[in-house]
Amino acid sequence: MKKIWRYALFRRLRKLIFFALLSTHLYLHGSQSAWLDSRELFRSGMDGYNNIRIPALCVTTQGTLLAFAEGREGGDAGDIDLILRRSEDGGESWSQVKVVWDDGANTCGNPSPVVDRETGIIWLFMTWNLGSDGEREIMNGESEHPRLVWLSRSEDDGRTWSRPKEMPHLRELDWRWYATGPCSGIQLERGLRKRRLVVPANHSVATKGEAEASAYRSHVIYSDDHGETWELGGIQEPLTNESSVAELADGRVMQNMRSYHGKGNRAVAVSEDGGQAFGEVYLDDGLESPVCQGHLLRYSWPEEGRSRLLFSSPAGSERSNLTIRTSYDEGRSWSMGTLIYEGPSAYSNLARLPNGRVGLLAEVGVKNPYESIVLFRFDVPERVE
Repeated sequence: MKKIWRYALFRRLRKLIFFALLSTHLYLHGSQSAWLDSRELFRSGMDGYNNIRIPALCVTTQGTLLAFAEGREGGDAGDIDLILRRSEDGGESWSQVKVVWDDGANTCGNPSPVVDRETGIIWLFMTWNLGSDGEREIMNGESEHPRLVWLSRSEDDGRTWSRPKEMPHLRELDWRWYATGPCSGIQLERGLRKRRLVVPANHSVATKGEAEASAYRSHVIYSDDHGETWELGGIQEPLTNESSVAELADGRVMQNMRSYHGKGNRAVAVSEDGGQAFGEVYLDDGLESPVCQGHLLRYSWPEEGRSRLLFSSPAGSERSNLTIRTSYDEGRSWSMGTLIYEGPSAYSNLARLPNGRVGLLAEVGVKNPYESIVLFRFDVPERVE
């Protein structure tokens, strides 16, 4: 009994020490400049989940912040629930964790929300597979069941969600792996395709050998009728994976993608028709990044005083040094960047908050990037220039 009690006490003390270190790190980093603050929303061990990863952030028409993530029993496979926390005061306070989708021991993840600014409906794309199937088995065609895309909706500001519905027509027959987002989608505001909803995604195709990076391809999903029906959009060249999309000032759509080209940069492609087809993929020399998810956000338009695209990702060759870069010329060039978090960091999602600040929901930690998911808030005009 004493051994059990001592072990439990040791685990509790170890956890307290870890989170004290993380909180101190965040506090000290934030205290260096008044423009930045941070709040931890998810952490490993929270609500019975051994690991919480894959953040997605959106702001509703009511100004509510919705922070999604995967609540995991283990790693990338197995029992994974899609979970959510809500904030109605700009990120000052948050609801308890809500489970959006739990299918027992199976995998429910890759949150990709998109808000229709006219109807107020929040559409949430997700993916599903058997918990016994991992990504490698699925990519090699050795899984018991395929990876599938599902869709849910909320009509009450994210409080409740409809039963997820499978969307089989959004994958081609030879596709194996499939992942929506993971990040928020957009609604186009300009041009002939104004009001279109666009959601980034990726998939893999069958290959002759073992699972390999050349099988990955990014693509998009879109809707022209406020989410009632959805179609497959443009499909990218090989070696592209997790991605995000942003609308350019002239109405074109830019897709920024995780790259397996081995050059240490982001892959980019631009669509002239709202995401139905894309031009040639190119590597952006101004966006150095490890092989990792990142997020692109349209922060402001030229008529607001200055055009700004923001991009978040770890900087350099490793998953660390979470950095925000700014483009004032529609993605043709980028600033050197502003460091948001110096330690280990990985996936992230940007959003413009109701008060004009920027929210950045990101994976960070002290020893590895997957210890916590933290919301950073900062003022773009004063600092990230």
